[in-house]
Amino acid sequence: METKLVVGLEIHVQLACETKMFCGCKLGFNDPPNSNVCPVCIGMPGVLPVMNKKAYEYSVRTALALNCSIARFTKWDRKSYYYPDLPKNYQISQYDLPMSFDGVFEIPVGDEWKKIRILRAHLEEDAGKNLHEGIGHSQVDLNRAGTPLLEIVTEPDLSSAEECRIMAQELQRLVQFLGVSHANMQMGHMRFEPNINLIIDDNGIEYRTPICEIKNLNSFRALEGAVAYEKWRHLEEWKKDHNWTVENYGKQNRGWDDAKEQTVFQREKEEAHDYRYFPEPDLVPVEIDDAWLASIQETVCELPLAMQHRFVHDYGLSDYDASVLTSDRATATFFDEAVQECGLGKRVANIVTQFGLKVAHERQCTIDQLDISCHRVAQLATMVQEGTVNASAAATIFEKMLEDPAEPQAIAEKENLIQKSDAGELEAAVLEVLKANEQAVAEATSGSKKAKKARGFLMGQIMQKTQGQANPQIVNQLLDKHLAD
Repeated sequence: METKLVVGLEIHVQLACETKMFCGCKLGFNDPPNSNVCPVCIGMPGVLPVMNKKAYEYSVRTALALNCSIARFTKWDRKSYYYPDLPKNYQISQYDLPMSFDGVFEIPVGDEWKKIRILRAHLEEDAGKNLHEGIGHSQVDLNRAGTPLLEIVTEPDLSSAEECRIMAQELQRLVQFLGVSHANMQMGHMRFEPNINLIIDDNGIEYRTPICEIKNLNSFRALEGAVAYEKWRHLEEWKKDHNWTVENYGKQNRGWDDAKEQTVFQREKEEAHDYRYFPEPDLVPVEIDDAWLASIQETVCELPLAMQHRFVHDYGLSDYDASVLTSDRATATFFDEAVQECGLGKRVANIVTQFGLKVAHERQCTIDQLDISCHRVAQLATMVQEGTVNASAAATIFEKMLEDPAEPQAIAEKENLIQKSDAGELEAAVLEVLKANEQAVAEATSGSKKAKKARGFLMGQIMQKTQGQANPQIVNQLLDKHLAD
């Protein structure tokens, strides 16, 4: 018996707009309940929605990055259903004419790249939020109602829980790079809904289990866990009843119990006809012309995976370091500009990842918001490369640069951190240490197991004598010379 997991993902991305999709109410997080509402977003009779142009442009920008075709004409549709957090009893969405379709997005899986087809990406408004915890009844907060959402729908091309997580992580990095969403998981800016079933080949007979959709997953861990659990559950259900297949059972919606790490049944899944779609009569269709599309295309930056590949290929970075540096656009741009100035990819990467990102994380900001220019980082990298300062001194200089606007060379001189590379000056210190440690010298030249440790001891004594300012390369050369005598 062989099994194959089949997963299609629906990803809801909250767009980084200042106002809602069809009204002027501001978007806020943790504001007092029902404080950001108006007659439009709470569905009062007779009100008229007006489209948020920036939300549409953000959606097109994302769709272009996903290699989607952009519809030149699209319309809005009413998706009718009743929930307490949906004040109009319908959601304004796009049904048969989405604003983009037929895209493809590549993700890294192991040492290979896998193409995930994008069925469509369309724009819609979010519902409100039901509150249940700690009270004996339900409350409804409509602050979120009308929030602009981009829904990205993939084809069922994902075949493991790990691939689903990677896809979600890469999409988060993409929309953050594009500047279309903050994609903060804790604030609910991204939610994932995998549609899952199994193809089971049992002695040449193929069975397909019913499709189940897991609703509103708000973390990568929950997404990966839910898909892995469903893979196991589908096989167990089929083993108990070989008639548990798509032909005999309809689709169902399930939720994820994070504490128990299992899915739970919610309801049978609605089909398109259940939503009674029809064109939204209060909104005009959207037509995008060549000039408007070209202006949006100009805002699409170099994408994170492409930039990561360039850093590896052009700057000789490891794939891990390149992925860290492209985790956000500000860091990637800062690093790239510093390298273009000095040409020292690995040196700059060490400074940015070991010093810059550490301080930025402590200060809860991005590296470009520190008071250090990429020009000064390039200078510091050059000083390390040329042996003017060592790595330990570079860390001290970087910390001083946070408060001192002087050039790194001036800071190094002021703090007495310039590395000594004059062989004549260092030779006297080396000879003095060798003379004072005859036993260590004997062990270092014995060829025994203690030789390496003895040489390290001598090196340490020399560095101590020069107050850490000796160039290790020069010292090693001098040690080689005098230990060989």
